[in-house]
Amino acid sequence: MIGHDEAWAVWRAARAGQRMHHGWILAGREGLGKACFAREAAAELVAEAGVPQPPVDVHPDIHVLEPLPSNDDEAKKRDEGKAYTRKRNISVEQIRGVQRRLVTRPTLGARRAVIIDAADDLEKGAVNALLKSLEEPPAGTFFLLVTHQIGRLLPTVRSRCTVLRFHPLGVQDMARALAGAAPELGGAAREAAIAAGSGAPGAALAFAERELGGAWQLMTRIVTEGDGDLALRGELSTALGMRPDRERLLAAIEVARRVLVSALARCDDGARLRIVEAHAALAQLAAQAPTYNFEPALLLLEIGGLLASVARTRENAA
Repeated sequence: MIGHDEAWAVWRAARAGQRMHHGWILAGREGLGKACFAREAAAELVAEAGVPQPPVDVHPDIHVLEPLPSNDDEAKKRDEGKAYTRKRNISVEQIRGVQRRLVTRPTLGARRAVIIDAADDLEKGAVNALLKSLEEPPAGTFFLLVTHQIGRLLPTVRSRCTVLRFHPLGVQDMARALAGAAPELGGAAREAAIAAGSGAPGAALAFAERELGGAWQLMTRIVTEGDGDLALRGELSTALGMRPDRERLLAAIEVARRVLVSALARCDDGARLRIVEAHAALAQLAAQAPTYNFEPALLLLEIGGLLASVARTRENAA
């Protein structure tokens, strides 16, 4: 948990008080470590002096709600400790299942915690069910709602919770986080991951795991040099694979957006509008890609074209 001293100070000050609020929203962009914070904070919250505490994932007084595996095959992968695909939402049945357990007293102490990771993923019915518990929380029960886009939460949910905000890490803290989590990552690959992460260690690690360093470098060259003969776009397609799956295409769009954000920090006034327009178009592609059946080659060509539109070329100068 590097770089979140302020959040820990607020949380522990609240714990030391006589009447700690029962609902907490952990807000900030995805990949900052909010879910890890929630688990460690919950472990501190429920701990009792002299009582051995099991790990968070099997603790009887810590309930973690997250999207379930998408089908039986994915559930088997989860049980085997492998990467698996999840459903898009946390269902109302999951919320009600936890609520049934909340009618009893905590098992090992006086407190228990319910972690929802992420609250952005709650179905509409699940939100309404959760509101009932937030309005009348069982004694000793505390809710930690991880959220990546707090604006998507209903005002009625936000009004019943204390908001704890998480901010992007600086470059030095990012380097420390990656050194601890991925010590094998070094040199240009680590620098690219830090830049792509934009202050979010989780995003940087996901970038590194997908081996997108080559794509980052090519996209940066397209933004800087242009790509009049389409040669760099051809190299980009090769770097991402001739038939990348949807997840890799979504990751490519996100990398392109991060490249533009990095370019915005060092551009002149003439390029700023082009970068903003290209970023908006990429954001629209990111919203469409999960549901539209894009041809991968054409989508990568579109991404490359948007990046090339930013470069200072004769056409742009004219």
